[in-house]
Amino acid sequence: MASPNNAIGVSNLPNQAMAKRGGHFTLMVVGESGLGKTTLINTLFSTELAAVKDYKRRFVKQMDKTTEIGALTYLKASSTASPMRHYLIGDIIKAELEEKQFKVKLTVIDTPGFGDYVNNRDSWTPIVDFIDDQHESFMRQEQQPQRGEKVDMRVHACLYFIRPTGHTLKPLDIEIMKRLGTRVNLIPIVAKADTLTPNDLAHFKAKIREVIKAQGIRVYTPPVESDDEQAAEQARLLISSMPFSIIGSTEEVSTADGRTVKGREYLWGVAEVENEDHCDFKKLRALLIRTHMLDLISTSEESHYENYRQAQMETRKFGEPKVKKVENPKFKEEEEALRKRFTEQVKMEEARFRQWEQHLIAERDRLNKDLEQAHGSIKTLEVELDNLGAGGGGGYGSAASRQTAGRR
Repeated sequence: MASPNNAIGVSNLPNQAMAKRGGHFTLMVVGESGLGKTTLINTLFSTELAAVKDYKRRFVKQMDKTTEIGALTYLKASSTASPMRHYLIGDIIKAELEEKQFKVKLTVIDTPGFGDYVNNRDSWTPIVDFIDDQHESFMRQEQQPQRGEKVDMRVHACLYFIRPTGHTLKPLDIEIMKRLGTRVNLIPIVAKADTLTPNDLAHFKAKIREVIKAQGIRVYTPPVESDDEQAAEQARLLISSMPFSIIGSTEEVSTADGRTVKGREYLWGVAEVENEDHCDFKKLRALLIRTHMLDLISTSEESHYENYRQAQMETRKFGEPKVKKVENPKFKEEEEALRKRFTEQVKMEEARFRQWEQHLIAERDRLNKDLEQAHGSIKTLEVELDNLGAGGGGGYGSAASRQTAGRR
């Protein structure tokens, strides 16, 4: 092993490789409308990546609203004139971050419309399909004879926004978190933490952790490195803070002691974004950017993508396209209505057939009864006829006389 004075420079190889090609990071945000997803993204990266939406009209024309992820057009972002430039393409934001001559291509994926229906069944399907489709796209590119620069949109981390109800997770939260946890690095966060008191917030987070454990939901857990005590302590702190409580704000306000900070101003004081006594924003930013970004990327590639690739290759031949079940959640209610109407019509027809069957059975019984009566009447007439013949002294008209005459 070379001493520090005689080092040959091998330790600089990772820095050379990363500095040359930079990095890319894809972040997805999932949650109901109005929980501050856009504000948090802008706060995380200290710039207005996305315009704040007008939620006063979020319930207008509700029937046409579904959970969707906008079509993506690939554009090149430049950051020579400013630390960051970005392009908003539908619901996908692509930006390039530069700090100390190191560049990171950032992609932020929003999921508008999720959880905004009264009936939210299967509202997670477009989100899950999008994540799977990115794995599928990358796998197909790897199978090509000529593999040039691959387009990689695999999601490295997913921030799931939980409404600060103070109670527990809703059934919708549990269902989608179960599905996301097996496909992506899931990071649950409590949105708008400044709407809860510190005691209520701590109680709420404890309940969420209990539900996550009881339901077997997989969430991202920072690795605890045994050979680095400082990093291990930081990882334990992050784990104990999950789910992260977040306050998002890009506005600068003045505190009572004269400081200017990012936060929200109330009559009782200021809720500071970067004050760890108020929320876990700094912990979340450290997890996503400063300490565990590479681990999030490697976990996505070595765990989630490999699990998808292995599952697909076990059931498909090489080069065979993926069999995808075509479903559109937008027509679920219409399908249910048609199914209900069809079921009612079938029941009506069955009831009518039963009535016909009962009528036919009654008619058959009546005819059988009439037939038995007719048979009885015929037998009665035959007996009367025989009696008349016997009373005539064996005359020609009797049956016995007719038989004797026939033998002659």
